[in-house]
Amino acid sequence: MSDFDSKPWWEAPAPKGLNKTISLKSAIVLALGVGLIAGTFTASSTGSLFGRSVNLVKSSSTIERPVGSVAEIAQRVLPSVVSIAANSKNGGATGSGFVIDSTGYILTNNHVIAGSVESGGDISVSLNDGSEYSAKVVGRDSSYDLAVLKITGATLKALQFGDSDQVAVGDSVIAIGSPLGLTGTVTLGIISAKDRAVTAGESREDNSFINALQTDAAINPGNSGGPLVDATGSVIGVNSAIASLGYSARSQTGSIGLGFAIPINQARKTAEQLIKNGKATYPVIGVSVEMNYRGEGALIAKTGVAIVKGGAADKAGLKAGDIITEFGGRAIGSAEELIVAIRAQNVGDKVEIIYKRGSESKSAILVLTASE
Repeated sequence: MSDFDSKPWWEAPAPKGLNKTISLKSAIVLALGVGLIAGTFTASSTGSLFGRSVNLVKSSSTIERPVGSVAEIAQRVLPSVVSIAANSKNGGATGSGFVIDSTGYILTNNHVIAGSVESGGDISVSLNDGSEYSAKVVGRDSSYDLAVLKITGATLKALQFGDSDQVAVGDSVIAIGSPLGLTGTVTLGIISAKDRAVTAGESREDNSFINALQTDAAINPGNSGGPLVDATGSVIGVNSAIASLGYSARSQTGSIGLGFAIPINQARKTAEQLIKNGKATYPVIGVSVEMNYRGEGALIAKTGVAIVKGGAADKAGLKAGDIITEFGGRAIGSAEELIVAIRAQNVGDKVEIIYKRGSESKSAILVLTASE
């Protein structure tokens, strides 16, 4: 929010050409004068204005909110969206989440609750009706930036999952959550792009790599973990990150129309693993890549431990120094793009890759294995 001038309106500078300000006493007089004048011409349904009969008609029309309208979708989805307060030694964090099972399971971002979990803090969930419940962590995964919470004693309705693989650029979407603590906020936009390689996290050691849906629906701090829904009200993504111009004297952190959501197909798989096992796995190819490489493609680090012995890459014949340029038909321009492309797949998938060794281009089939 912007800082506004702290002077009351009656002490505001006079219009250009006047050499004095309007005092409070003068302002009251002016207001009374306006009131007196207005009172002279007050009209009602049985009165008259300038000698003419006046009949003020009250509209009896109603606003239609058909199924599929933004208002109808919001009314249907809002009861299943929650606000999350995660207290920690450093003050805590707030975010959003949504009900994925009527027995009390709630999906959110790991970064919303990570600080609280690591410091032994408590987590509370507030429903749209204002009721508050204590929540326990069922499981969380920093790799996909997802976490599942559970509350008991509440009457809940789960949201319906959509199919994020079927989303098209230009589709209308609605983001719902608690930006800056403003619960039940609804914003409208479209899918701006798919398969965006987005890296989020507090440190390189704890980064999340998201094969994200990009949207221009306004997303701000506090929206994290809330649902991104399609024109039917089905969840297609978990709002997780925003691009920001940062803070300076000329700008401040906030929505600039570049928001990112974890595709729900991925989020659903991870949530199911967290509920079942308390942890989640993700596919790997068994290589270490050079994150600082700025050439085209993803460079396998030039070290003796860059290729995991017995891993998928090792079995396919890849070597340290190879540059992966395509993965499963998807062009790879950086290490981050390779990581999100891998994590968008499933353990056991067979994927063709194209890589360069010196000036020679090669291809191989990899069978993705599970992370340990």
